[in-house]
Amino acid sequence: MEVALLSTSAVNKYRVRELAKDFGMSNKDVMEILGKYGEAPKSNMQALTDEQLSLVFESLTQTHPASGIEEIFADTYREPKKQEQPAPAPAAQQPAQQKTAAAQQSAPAAQAAPAKQGAAPANKPALAQPTTRVPQKKVVDTRKGGDVNLAKYDERLEQMAPEKAKRMQAPSGNRQKFHNNNSNRRPGPGGQFSNKRRQDEQERMRRLQLEIAKKAPLKVSIPDEISVGELASRMKKTGAEVVKVLMKNGIMASLPQIIDYDTAALVAMEFNCKVEHEVTVTIEERLIDDHEDKPEELVPRAPVVVVMGHVDHGKTSLLDAIRNTSVAEGEAGGITQHIGAYQVQLDGRPITFLDTPGHEAFTSMRARGAMITDIAILVVAADDGIMPQTVESINHAKAANIPIVVAINKIDKPAANPDRVMQQLTEYGLVCEDWGGDTICCPISAKKNIGIDKLLEMVLLTAEMAELKANPNRAASGTVIEARLDKGRGPIATLLVQNGTLKQGDTIIAGTAVGRVRTMTDYKGKRLEQAGPSVPVEIAGLSEAPTAGCTFNVVADERMARELVEQRKAEEKLKSAAPVQKVSLENLFDQIQAGERKELALIVKADVQGSVEAVRASLEKLSNEEVNVRVIHGGVGAINESDVMLAASTGAIIVGFNVRPDAAARDGAARQNVDMRMYRVIYDCIDEIESAMKGMLAPKFREVVIGHAEVRQTYKVSSVGTVAGCYVQDGKLTRDCDVRVVRDGIVIHDGKLGSLQRFKDSVKEVGTNYECGLTVEKFNDLKEGDVIEGFIMEEIPR
Repeated sequence: MEVALLSTSAVNKYRVRELAKDFGMSNKDVMEILGKYGEAPKSNMQALTDEQLSLVFESLTQTHPASGIEEIFADTYREPKKQEQPAPAPAAQQPAQQKTAAAQQSAPAAQAAPAKQGAAPANKPALAQPTTRVPQKKVVDTRKGGDVNLAKYDERLEQMAPEKAKRMQAPSGNRQKFHNNNSNRRPGPGGQFSNKRRQDEQERMRRLQLEIAKKAPLKVSIPDEISVGELASRMKKTGAEVVKVLMKNGIMASLPQIIDYDTAALVAMEFNCKVEHEVTVTIEERLIDDHEDKPEELVPRAPVVVVMGHVDHGKTSLLDAIRNTSVAEGEAGGITQHIGAYQVQLDGRPITFLDTPGHEAFTSMRARGAMITDIAILVVAADDGIMPQTVESINHAKAANIPIVVAINKIDKPAANPDRVMQQLTEYGLVCEDWGGDTICCPISAKKNIGIDKLLEMVLLTAEMAELKANPNRAASGTVIEARLDKGRGPIATLLVQNGTLKQGDTIIAGTAVGRVRTMTDYKGKRLEQAGPSVPVEIAGLSEAPTAGCTFNVVADERMARELVEQRKAEEKLKSAAPVQKVSLENLFDQIQAGERKELALIVKADVQGSVEAVRASLEKLSNEEVNVRVIHGGVGAINESDVMLAASTGAIIVGFNVRPDAAARDGAARQNVDMRMYRVIYDCIDEIESAMKGMLAPKFREVVIGHAEVRQTYKVSSVGTVAGCYVQDGKLTRDCDVRVVRDGIVIHDGKLGSLQRFKDSVKEVGTNYECGLTVEKFNDLKEGDVIEGFIMEEIPR
């Protein structure tokens, strides 16, 4: 039996009943064949797969083989049924009939007898016709009558479309316009294959498009961060497809969720997309020129120096001596300190001095990332030696990573002992050159003008070793030293140019201030047209007084600069509303795990120096591969505002032993989110910090200070003990709160209130600005001036 070899792609949804009908079989026969070689369909409406169709075709081919080639082409040689032969056409119409016969290209060869002879086909015995539904090609004569006037139709066609008719004329002059289009159609049930052929073509086109898409991958531009939905849109994929790939890679993300560039690139490559990194250029990047200078463009610049030291060790006297030296050397005009900075000349080489307190210059400005000082002069009195503020100054300079030149002042005094000072300096890592170290130490007397020139020479030598250079041939940039509002001139800013050259008329942007340089004066008050690197100037023309310590830049586009200022103001507003993320023992482990913290900086304050050294040594031993513990400052006494400022600028945690913070330090710590930890036992501190580094810190309670009261008077009562008459300074004291007695910043007792009274009545609490009487359980050594600090232990929700 002849079996039609149908394209499997052309028979989409080819059902059992359709197959049976096309082969002249019953549905049961088809289902039996499929059940014999595989799984039988459940119903005759079930669509067959390619494998099932192949099974049926193979079975029918094996069970109905063809006897010979003649049987295969039986339709071609089969004699059609006798039908009424048309009468011979007139002679005039015979050429048209020949044209019609020639047009029927698919007619069987047995029917190709010449039309002009009018011969009927030969009578041959009909071959047995197989039971098949394969469409047969047949010649159908649609002419009903024998006499058809084809010329009439030709004439009508020429009238309707003469141009088309002329184009369709054959070269031989034949004018047959009607073609038997029905000869290409398959009659009967075979007509359904035309739809399947169309589906086959569509499927082939779709596959071709997919192949083209694979050969030319889609280009996808991905920024640093992108939402899952936006990524799917750019890749022309559904959100479900992208989420599925993310889940396969172990990432659970919804459509609105933001993913980073690396994750998005991996997903895009899974879909065979070509990934391009989309770089977003901000207004600041377009506006501010921050390219690196080439070595050949750099020239030496003057060093910027700050003088630091303990109170009354001679900082101001040294600055006055340097100023007088500069005047004595013939510099024109007096040096004014109104602009906060000035310059002196030594052998024609300038040195810029900042007239700002040491702590201000380092802590507040360094916290804003402005490294404006190159060298620090540490003033130490030869008779006093190292003092607490001297130690703070050393730690500030080390944190800023700048060289220190030590000026041992007051060597003219009888009690001066420079060797003792140098011995003390070695305890803080500063070994003088005379002792084989690398720290320059200069004995001076600011009052008697001894050693000032040598000190300045050492400063210039240190600057030469540091190879301080800048490029004067570019747009200026630098730092705002200070700013104020002048009633007559408006906002006035003191700027230190660090790179480039500032010119009058330049448009500058400093923080949230923008404007043109209307006037520019130097430290002497002299008008300037331009100022190069390391030159301090005072300018007018800004829209507002900028923040001290912020950077300034000269820009070319004032309109864009104002747009950037508005953007910065909006960012500052959002930043002020958002909580600041600082390091604390609670989030230390999370920051270590995230790779954000490689070093834990600590500030240690204790009641005695021995405790400071013991704690420093114990804590620094906790360093491991993931995080390095470093004590950046250690001192004796109460925690003060300077400690908080240093902690805020360096991201350090303050650790206190038997000491308490003063009011200014408490306020500063709360304002700047600095973590302060107080301990009475050294092992508690070590265990807690070690646990925090390992991620095991889970505090259940925390201490909340509720108020402070000052002891104004004490009374001895035989049956009670010492009764203190107190004045509540802030907060409140409650009857059931815990208290600690603080004397000169040192905790001398921890305990509970024994009683709390106002006049003769026992009360539950006493508020701010009220007086009260109280006793402390098991403690009678209360003295006037002591501070009673009340606190409660608050449970931390897990």
